[in-house]
Amino acid sequence: MADEKPQFLTVGTGADTRDIAWRLSQGPKDRPLLVWLGGYRSDMKGTKALELEGFAHDKGLACLRLDYSGHGESGGEFRDGSISRWLEEALAVIAHTAFQRLILVGSSMGGWIALRAVAELRKAKTAGVEGMVLIAPAPDFTMDLIEPSLGETERKSLADKGYFEEHSEYSPEPNIFTAKLMDDGRANRVLTGIIETGCPVHILQGMNDPDVPWRHAMKLVEHLPADDVVISLVKDGDHRLSRPEDLALMRRALAALLPGDHG
Repeated sequence: MADEKPQFLTVGTGADTRDIAWRLSQGPKDRPLLVWLGGYRSDMKGTKALELEGFAHDKGLACLRLDYSGHGESGGEFRDGSISRWLEEALAVIAHTAFQRLILVGSSMGGWIALRAVAELRKAKTAGVEGMVLIAPAPDFTMDLIEPSLGETERKSLADKGYFEEHSEYSPEPNIFTAKLMDDGRANRVLTGIIETGCPVHILQGMNDPDVPWRHAMKLVEHLPADDVVISLVKDGDHRLSRPEDLALMRRALAALLPGDHG
């Protein structure tokens, strides 16, 4: 459970080495592994991550949670982070578990990483993704949501210092966005053409989300024409979607991905 010490997996080589913290609740290898992919500056002990683990326990499934480098209990510097780096870590931990069947649950930035992960897994053919639940997904957020709102001060800070800071509604510490993150984001864009996940996708999106506008979720739907996509718009929902009714909605979305999975 959440109070147990995490396991660690070393990812990267040389100066790029970092120890990634992860927790795996046990379940049968022949049934889907639920994988939690958290958001920017969040960790595996958040409300939704623990709810996912509880759901997995109730259904007799295994659940994997992890902290990206610079997050939670993992090593590495947050400022060294990028979509490519955090994706590499998530894929390494998933591969380490050796599960062949996956359901990816991505929150905010984790939704972007989930979309990149399914593309890489489909190429590698190492594990099959049987469903995805994306909560306030923020694919391409560096280009689509941050860059258009940057003022002269932020742009100058990026050029001069390599980063800029902004107030966070969720932490006393400011959010830090680096030039590395912004540049790497462009290399990981997914909203550029048809996204083929090869599995059902359920998107949960609050319409009162100040960080990821609900229209961004609708834009994602437009890029998923080949998949079975359901989007649930929560009229009074915020970015976190962590209220009891929001967690119940997440559980229903997950349960809908398991109708043929008996165990």
